[in-house]
Amino acid sequence: MATPMTADQWRAALRAEGVKFTEFEGWTTRGRDAATGKAFGPVHGVLNHHTAGSNSLKAVTTGGAPNLPAPLCHTFLPKSGVAVLVSCHRANHAGLAAKNVIDALTAETKLPRQDKTSTVDGNDLLYGVETENLGNGTDVYTRDQYDAWVRWNAAICRHHAWGAGSVAGHLETSVEGKIDPKGPVEGYGSRGKFVFSMGQLRADVAERLKHPASWSPTTSTPPAPKPPTTEERLTSLEKRVTALEKK
Repeated sequence: MATPMTADQWRAALRAEGVKFTEFEGWTTRGRDAATGKAFGPVHGVLNHHTAGSNSLKAVTTGGAPNLPAPLCHTFLPKSGVAVLVSCHRANHAGLAAKNVIDALTAETKLPRQDKTSTVDGNDLLYGVETENLGNGTDVYTRDQYDAWVRWNAAICRHHAWGAGSVAGHLETSVEGKIDPKGPVEGYGSRGKFVFSMGQLRADVAERLKHPASWSPTTSTPPAPKPPTTEERLTSLEKRVTALEKK
């Protein structure tokens, strides 16, 4: 567990990790602390979501819903991969979380199946990112979006000296049947299209944390095979001729 990052610490951590970002007006003071009488923190980990919608910036910053006032995350991540800082205080994103999962997240041990008999308010304890995606299993996370997603998680972990074991998905903490995040990913580094999973996201965050914050995954692809030389073509032709003669 740790003290939540200040606005300046957010900026420094994200810049160091190579996350491009903008700042939504009022993000340094926007939060649910005063309205709920609950302070944000200490923080125990990072929670990842998909928006289940499109053009969601207004909803997560100032819109919300009648029973769920904004802000709905700390960062909004659109398909461009340019993150939007929404709040550095308490946000309505996590809901009820299984205490056994939060305990495992804090200890960075394997996350267990949610025990629904004992819960905590995840909004008190977890940073949250809302990544733009319909969540229908076919809407694709762009390459730039996923790269920024990995970097965003790594930036927080690096700041707090956490490992990738402090990274979770809403589907892993929720006792309310949440399914996010899910969906196909366009690609990452030299990897082609793949299906999002929290295991893969944690693995990619863990790989980043092995390197300096300035590191970028290789995007090179295997070189195209060289055309055969004249000698190789003649050898191949001779082999075919010999094979025909034997028939």
